[in-house]
Amino acid sequence: MSKYLLILYFLQGMISLFACSVENQQKNPAELEKSFQDSIILPGAFQTEQYFPLLKGKNIGLIINHTSTLGKTHLVDTLLKSGFAIQKIFGPEHGWKGEAADGELVEDSSDKNRQIEVISLYGKNKKPSSESLEGIDLLVFDIQDVGTRFYTYISTLQYIMESAAENNLPVLVLDRPNPNGHFVDGPVLKKGYESFVGLQAIPAVYGMTIGEYALMLNGESWLDNGVKCDLTVIKCKNYDHNSYYELPVKPSPNLPNMRSVLLYPSLCFVEGTVMSEGRGTDYPFQLFGHPDLKYYSFTFVPEPNDGAPHPKLEGKQCFGKTFIDLRPEEIFEWKEIKLDYLVDAFQQFSGEKEDFFRKDQYMDKLYGSDELRDLIKEGKTAADIKKTWEKDIQAFLPLRKKYLLYPDFD
Repeated sequence: MSKYLLILYFLQGMISLFACSVENQQKNPAELEKSFQDSIILPGAFQTEQYFPLLKGKNIGLIINHTSTLGKTHLVDTLLKSGFAIQKIFGPEHGWKGEAADGELVEDSSDKNRQIEVISLYGKNKKPSSESLEGIDLLVFDIQDVGTRFYTYISTLQYIMESAAENNLPVLVLDRPNPNGHFVDGPVLKKGYESFVGLQAIPAVYGMTIGEYALMLNGESWLDNGVKCDLTVIKCKNYDHNSYYELPVKPSPNLPNMRSVLLYPSLCFVEGTVMSEGRGTDYPFQLFGHPDLKYYSFTFVPEPNDGAPHPKLEGKQCFGKTFIDLRPEEIFEWKEIKLDYLVDAFQQFSGEKEDFFRKDQYMDKLYGSDELRDLIKEGKTAADIKKTWEKDIQAFLPLRKKYLLYPDFD
């Protein structure tokens, strides 16, 4: 490019910048503030004028965790400060403070500072009992999800709605944006493979907010025995399914940043193998590896940390692949689940091929059937595997569309 063209582009940029500055100077501060407020994405919890009237005079049960915030203030404190009566807190996997490790059972407890009883929904019970709901008039659900079938917060949502319906309690969902809500992809769970990491026949990435999904559970009569929940959803502001939404709080101990959140739909399948998914490192769900993958040059050693006190392959040197150089914005543009890495790792695995997948068949729970193990063993490519779920995806899309609260992705 000639220096004259460079000078021309520079002058054009300066003219545009000056024009923008003049336009903004013509707006008063109130107009600028309104313009900003009209563009920022705000979760349902911020829409207090819509749901505070519904809480008035009610004894409230909260289904929340550490992500249930309005800016830097937790929902609990917002409600207490406003004079509402919180009877109990119900906490999902990782506990209501979000500190427990993956799969770690959480005991019932209490918030001594606020003097509120805390019932664990990831301990003795995953579904609230009638006894635990005594004295409650209304259940409020406000948890940040990441939009994958195997992330257990939507299973907790279903059990909450079922228990509420069975005990004649209304449920209020304060909706939050889905960071992976801009596409639909992955295998649809098959009958007989239901578990807490997949209760319904939906794709691995279903492209719905937790509020939209709650409407689907109700509308499709997917709750146990076809019961219907008295459900209200408070929508997010300025969100649509094309939005890039950066989570203000990490949703669980091993999804520490946006890169991990956006890679999770693809890399979660590592959990169904003997490979490490990066727990016990600074980059969980941003790398993978195993001692028998010496084809790869990248190495790491999983060690105990707060999010993984006993990580897979603890203390062993693992060879594998890292994705830490990828920008989150780049991963966001994939708009698909990628399985090339998994197929390649199986091919490069120098141990017994039968030992590549976990013996407890956890892969089948994640995938929603036993098909993935067979397809990889047969030598199918990632493209071949993706073709096996195309028909199911096309059948799901119109069903999904019935319950959307926000403009859909392109």
